[in-house]
Amino acid sequence: MQHNREARGRRLGWVAMLGLLHGLLHGAAIAAGPPPTPVIVSRVAELPFEDRIEALGTLRANESITLTASVTETVSGLHFDDGDRVAAAQVLAEMTSAEEQALLKEARALVDEAQRQYRRVQSLAKQGTAAASLLDQRRREWQTARARVVAIESRLSDRLIKAPFDGVVGLRNISLGALVEPGDVITTLDDDSVMKLDLSVPAVYLAGLRSGLGLVATTRAFGRREFSGEVHSIDSRVDPITRSVIVRVLLPNADRLLKPGMLMQVSLRKDPRRTLMIPEAALLSKGRGHSVLVAMPDGDLHRVETRPVQIGARRPGEVEILDGLIEGELVITHGTLRVRPGQAIEVRAIDNGERPLRELLGSTAPAPMTGSTE
Repeated sequence: MQHNREARGRRLGWVAMLGLLHGLLHGAAIAAGPPPTPVIVSRVAELPFEDRIEALGTLRANESITLTASVTETVSGLHFDDGDRVAAAQVLAEMTSAEEQALLKEARALVDEAQRQYRRVQSLAKQGTAAASLLDQRRREWQTARARVVAIESRLSDRLIKAPFDGVVGLRNISLGALVEPGDVITTLDDDSVMKLDLSVPAVYLAGLRSGLGLVATTRAFGRREFSGEVHSIDSRVDPITRSVIVRVLLPNADRLLKPGMLMQVSLRKDPRRTLMIPEAALLSKGRGHSVLVAMPDGDLHRVETRPVQIGARRPGEVEILDGLIEGELVITHGTLRVRPGQAIEVRAIDNGERPLRELLGSTAPAPMTGSTE
């Protein structure tokens, strides 16, 4: 019995010691507090930036017409084929004009005869042997004959289809010997050396729009290739329904790659400047207000500070900061939902946009404590 009581006493002593040790460890853990929360931050940097206005538009040629017949006649000659490049005043098609050519010869002969009669009477009038009224009559006959020549030449020109400017013709819609009537389409002609692009831009951007403003345009037909151009003119009126203004853009087309009717996506560039930028992931929005969580150095760690900020324009993945931050400060980009103001945090990595998030999450390298941008 004595032996059992001693063994039982020793067991109770061990239990008491273990309880005391557990209490001491628990108290130490409470005193130490939770470990710092790991976060990923990004440094506030001053970067080049420019405002961009995105818009869509359909291309048009600098000059574009549809060539049609102006008389009812048979086609006697064709001097172009599909897609040919032609010069201004080049004859593209001819209509039958035998009758007009004969009438022109007759009219010119009458002009010559009327001129001779006028000069003969003029000579007699100077000698006083011809009446002034006869001289006036011969002058009138001569002028009438010349006017008839002009009229016939005009009818002949209607039977010649000429290119009014340099450009490229479209598909030929007639054949030799075909009978055409006024309004029948012969072909199209486009001056594609420069392309026009009319954009509908919200009127809120009107103050920043001006002639000569640079831009880049893209189209799915050529992938990521960019076509540079500039604003040529701005409409004098704002649409009262859409509250937008038409902006006409000119795109040089030296390679003749762009064609009328293509859909273009345009980025108008304005107000180039250097400004403070942060990743969009660091921005916290509530209502119309915005704030960020700043990692402030505190000894060997950092502590969270909420900072209200005023934002400006955005671009993919980044936002402009107008007020509230200074260059070099660290803003939390990943881990914002797990931290609170005043909480101790561990800066796991600084995201400079060059490393993937998975690699940053696995990083164990300590972050520098200073606000330097180096």
